[in-house]
Amino acid sequence: MNLFPFCQSSRWFRPAGFWVALILALLSLGLGGLSSACAGVPPMTVAWTNNLLTVRNSVFPDGKLEILYLEAFCHSNSWARDWGQTKIPHRTTLLAANSSGTRLKFRTEVSGEVEVLHEVAARGDHLDFDFKFINHSRDPVDIQWFQPACIRVGSFTGADQAGYTARSFVFTDDGLKTLDQLHRTTQARYLGGQVYLPPWTLPADANPRPLCSDRLANGLVGCYSADGRWILATASSRTHELFEGVYVCLHSDPLVDGLKPGETKVLRQKVYILPNDPQALLRRYHRDFGTSRVRW
Repeated sequence: MNLFPFCQSSRWFRPAGFWVALILALLSLGLGGLSSACAGVPPMTVAWTNNLLTVRNSVFPDGKLEILYLEAFCHSNSWARDWGQTKIPHRTTLLAANSSGTRLKFRTEVSGEVEVLHEVAARGDHLDFDFKFINHSRDPVDIQWFQPACIRVGSFTGADQAGYTARSFVFTDDGLKTLDQLHRTTQARYLGGQVYLPPWTLPADANPRPLCSDRLANGLVGCYSADGRWILATASSRTHELFEGVYVCLHSDPLVDGLKPGETKVLRQKVYILPNDPQALLRRYHRDFGTSRVRW
């Protein structure tokens, strides 16, 4: 019985021509799948000056997105304390930037005891942030959480301080909720903004801003573009809190949970720029960060 009639009769069935054609076809299918995964998102570039990360992409209304990077490293017991006593002094140095504008490498000194080596990489429809904390001292260091990325979304959402909560969202047990739909509070040491906590974060360790009484179902915070076509969202591998700030900004602030003498910890964060499809965003989030980790 002839199991390969097409191959034997086809003019392509030659030792070189047939296999070259097959390989090219498979490569074409693979590249097509890759491009569809980043559907319609033009390439991004990143640059950093004076603690401001500038992401350039034609998706953004004025061609760029600005991120304050890095903003703060914070002690525990921060909610009722003066912000000046919570922040830990730090200094960031840019170590390298590639010629294509897609990768930056940094070193940050935190209070002279901790070294943070970190990278920012533009990859298709998202930014990758990778952090490596190293405690060089012989003592434990109380870095409970930090604010790597204050993402300024006023231009993207087309809204001001009063209006952007209606275009920004988190996920609770009841599903996606815009921030203006949640149970907001107005009592805190510093007024303005709103803090959204996962189940494990003690309110005493939170940002000293009003604490929303709704609890989070995952570590995503995002917003819709002014034209409704795009979602900008961010998440980290260990969530301390999500934060709606006082600069028309959104945060995913990662949990460090202290450093033992000589300890090293690795954390990750992503910023997504995706077509407006919240379910697709959720799939990406679960693929990137998983669903079974104790702290997302």
